[in-house]
Amino acid sequence: MVEEEFEYAERKNKKAEKRELYALRTMAKTIMGLPDSTIETFPLDERLIIELIGAKKMKKGALRRQMLLLERLIRKEDEATVSEALEKHLNPHRESVELFHQLETWRDDLIANKNEVVEQLVVEYPAFDRQHVRQLVRNTTKEMQLKKPPKSSRALFKYLKEICC
Repeated sequence: MVEEEFEYAERKNKKAEKRELYALRTMAKTIMGLPDSTIETFPLDERLIIELIGAKKMKKGALRRQMLLLERLIRKEDEATVSEALEKHLNPHRESVELFHQLETWRDDLIANKNEVVEQLVVEYPAFDRQHVRQLVRNTTKEMQLKKPPKSSRALFKYLKEICC
């Protein structure tokens, strides 16, 4: 007698599935709370957009059934794309804040005489002027020692912003 090997289908446990469904439902409710013009700009299937806009007018039982439909439709979409578009809409200034923090870090590293940062910036941005940056860094350290206003530090930040953006 030949032994046959069976492969069993693996699935997530029920709690994980319920968490995913709850996340989809929350995402659908959040999108429903947005204006119609904004919903139409999302990278979603046309039917899903129509159903989302239509769900705003529903109440109680109809809304509950509509949410089940929306969960199924959102599940067919690329979840990452939908959540990314929603995140961009909810936090529109996130990228600019991250860039601002990166520029501050570079400025602080340049003032602390970290040569790796200079080399990295020269490689990434060909228009980077080492001599000008060195002069601004020298002026910044002098201003810090003499406890003057940080005029050169601001100029260094402005220069980094011009080069990078």
